[in-house]
Amino acid sequence: MNHKIYPVTEVGKVTGAFTHFSDPGAGIRTLSTDSRKLADMDHAVFFALAGRRDGHQFIPEVYQAGVRNFIVSAYDRDLDRYPGANFLVVPDTLKALQALAAHHRSQFSFPVIAITGSNGKTVVKEWLYQLLAPEYHVIRSPKSYNSQIGVPLSVWEMNESHTLAIFETGISRTGEMEALREVIQPTIGILTNIGEAHQSGFSSREEKIAEKLRLFKQTGLFIYAPFYLENYIGEIPGERRFTWSRHGHADLEVVDDEILEDKYQFLRGRFGAEEVQCLVPFMDAASVENVICCWATLLALGYDPEVADDRLEKLQPVRMRLELKNGINNCSVIDDSYSLDTSSLAIALDFLKQQNQHPKRTLILSDLPGTGPQDDLYEQVASLLGNKFVDRLIGVGPVIGTHHDKFKMQAQFFDSTEELLDNLGNLKLVSETILLKGARIFGFERISKALTQKVHETILEINLNALEFNLNFYRSQLRPGVGIMAVVKAFSYGSGSFEIANLLQFNKVDYLAVAFADEGVALRKAGITLPIMVMSADAGSLDTLIAHGLEPEVYSSRILEELITVLSQKKTEKYPVHIKLDTGMHRLGFMPAEVGGMLELLRNAPSVKVKSAFSHLVSSEDAADDAFTSHQAALFSELTATMEETLGYSFLRHLSNTSGVTRHPSAQFDMVRLGIGLYGIDTAFKTRSPLQTAVVLKTSISQVKILEPGETVGYNRRGVLPHGGKIATVKIGYADGYDRRLGNGAGKMSINGYLVPTIGNICMDMCMLDVTGTNAREGDEVIVFDEEIRIEEMARQLGTIPYEILTGVSQRVKRVYFYE
Repeated sequence: MNHKIYPVTEVGKVTGAFTHFSDPGAGIRTLSTDSRKLADMDHAVFFALAGRRDGHQFIPEVYQAGVRNFIVSAYDRDLDRYPGANFLVVPDTLKALQALAAHHRSQFSFPVIAITGSNGKTVVKEWLYQLLAPEYHVIRSPKSYNSQIGVPLSVWEMNESHTLAIFETGISRTGEMEALREVIQPTIGILTNIGEAHQSGFSSREEKIAEKLRLFKQTGLFIYAPFYLENYIGEIPGERRFTWSRHGHADLEVVDDEILEDKYQFLRGRFGAEEVQCLVPFMDAASVENVICCWATLLALGYDPEVADDRLEKLQPVRMRLELKNGINNCSVIDDSYSLDTSSLAIALDFLKQQNQHPKRTLILSDLPGTGPQDDLYEQVASLLGNKFVDRLIGVGPVIGTHHDKFKMQAQFFDSTEELLDNLGNLKLVSETILLKGARIFGFERISKALTQKVHETILEINLNALEFNLNFYRSQLRPGVGIMAVVKAFSYGSGSFEIANLLQFNKVDYLAVAFADEGVALRKAGITLPIMVMSADAGSLDTLIAHGLEPEVYSSRILEELITVLSQKKTEKYPVHIKLDTGMHRLGFMPAEVGGMLELLRNAPSVKVKSAFSHLVSSEDAADDAFTSHQAALFSELTATMEETLGYSFLRHLSNTSGVTRHPSAQFDMVRLGIGLYGIDTAFKTRSPLQTAVVLKTSISQVKILEPGETVGYNRRGVLPHGGKIATVKIGYADGYDRRLGNGAGKMSINGYLVPTIGNICMDMCMLDVTGTNAREGDEVIVFDEEIRIEEMARQLGTIPYEILTGVSQRVKRVYFYE
């Protein structure tokens, strides 16, 4: 670690503690506030914070884990129970945490940006990180660590290697900001906006603005939109101020905007006497406003407008997690209780709208927080629900029900979450998609728990944002006009069915491909309307294909003749088929010598029409086979040219698979087929991959045991602990898809940041890990694979390919989908 180590004696002075030292020479490097997330035991200090549970209750457990430094507001005077421990006693452990972080902050002189506002803080922070990273080594708040605890923990991570810090702050009542200002000591301040979020903690909008602006009272530069401080009579902070506006006088004034290609907004503005422009890769109003705030920040920091434009165009979406899960009674549940205002509701409703697996869409919505004209607010909400095609509303809270007359869809209302849960069985939620959107005070996690299927605790998490990012990466590699066929066979490589297909349909891929007819039927029943190619069609499935508008792959004269016969009997004309050519794979497809006979059949069959012709690259990822790949592409081009000349019409041609997209751009033809690359796996990238990991397999610890030296673990006593130690039994085995060959130390998993090996043979439903020397405990989360424990590496160990690892994850493993 690069972090400075503070003598425990210095920590005592900074926090004003009454000290009881057993080891006054101890050093402090790591702050811990959660007994479940301990690390760096030798240099950790545990803060016994008061919260939903009193942190003092966990001191014995933390001590047992190896921590020897404690900051407490009360302590057991029987210190013989804690030999070697240092206790620092303070009146308020939270204030002590903040004081220590503030002391640490004062050790650094590089610029520190502080961000606050009602909405957009996390997004602006993450985007500024993306924008400023080329020049700075940036330390920033992890996720949305903007609270009284999160801010000092974030600031504590500053070290000498950093050259810029970006921290966000959130407050919910008066008197909170001063402590955060003292911790952050910002040199640059950014106010994103002032809205209704957390309004209930303030007597007025004026009071809320004044509290937020306390963060910036000693900043050298303050960046804000005057619109949000309109009619504010207090002092505006900042030795220098930089303003931005959508339509009004400001240092950066956005005067015009235009939508391009249905995915960009082109912004024109004035910056001083200069005309400036910016291409924004987002279209929703909230994102565009956040981008303008970032644009203003770059200009205020002296960046050239052209540099700013170039970087802003490349911004990537920020993760703000929305969770899609399988629910009871054949329902799908979308849990998005992260925040609640009209903007975030609109985003969540867009996601609800894209889910087509059920004919009915239901919204469970709590009272919206904030003050102001309630009639106008709920008129806006009702209009939004109508525009987003919500079929049913279930309202929760004392306010929303008083506006029942505004909602024109089927609606029911409950005064509280408890009342809804008491009546859940009467709601008859069956075969529908349910969106949960509740303010945090309503505790909608209880509704989510009640509506979600109770299944095996091992979970495969699929990050739909990452999948979307990967899709867009490959799109960026295509020539203009080249389409995408997304391959979703084998349960979308083990990651799902309609959940993935809905996202792909929403993102406007051109085609889907499945292996068997029943996979295509399931997608049709889930509301997927995209064209679907079925790769393994046979005579027995032709009636099913036709009934559901599925398009068969035709790879032999036998299949083609059978299809023509069935279609002729049904008096069907020009039914779309996809001709598979064998250019070197030698698996399925017409050999070059067979193409003439195939064309003769097609010319005399008005019942079919070639929609596409395709072939399969044998080794697109391997440079050693590039000559053969070029041969395949040339042969494919020659064969398809013959087909078009003979048939007298054009059709789509596709040859490239995932790795071929980037390695063989000349082989893109009219369309490419994307498969496992959508999930962040592309063996064409031998070193640093530009893709995001879209799948994480995780489980949990069922039991922890301490074993004596020489004891054995598992079947056939294959696992041995010569010196004794600690093992953890976790809830995954070979029936879940965790290969038996990963036993006895071959496989590794991650627990609380520790990489730990398997020990003993893998069992059917569980396996054991050697967690000696870690803080692992029962119930802890265990990562089986993610962006660190790579599927590619597991495949290499097993002498197989990543496809087998991913598709081998059992269907009994729960799939959870995140959209942020």
